[in-house]
Amino acid sequence: MLNEFKSFIARGNVMDMAVGIIIGAAFTAIVKSMVDDLINPIIGLFLGGIDFTNNFWVLSGENTYASLEAAREAGAAVFAYGAFFMAIINFLIIAFVVFQLVRNVNKIKDRMEKQEETVEETPKGPSELDVLLEIRDALNKSS
Repeated sequence: MLNEFKSFIARGNVMDMAVGIIIGAAFTAIVKSMVDDLINPIIGLFLGGIDFTNNFWVLSGENTYASLEAAREAGAAVFAYGAFFMAIINFLIIAFVVFQLVRNVNKIKDRMEKQEETVEETPKGPSELDVLLEIRDALNKSS
């Protein structure tokens, strides 16, 4: 069983998946920072600083809390539709940013593949066929 486990771990696809998860976690932090620190403030500037996070309903009916955080700390059952709405907006922004990044990486990759296809090496000397034809012709002349 230990040998099976070693072979499972040593497989390339398991290691690739582990590296992908680690890189994905680091990439998530970068994209989250980009959205939170760069894109959301610009959107907030155009929307007049609107933040829906503190829009909520207290399900018991008494809405005497100043913020969603205060209501949650008090243990009130809240319907936090504003936080949900902001999560959807953030998801759409993150999805668009990731789409743009993947799109640009794919364009660069396609461009590099096309360059590799167009670069053809010129033969340094006669081809194998040319040499064989010369040998054939030389044998025919000597016969």
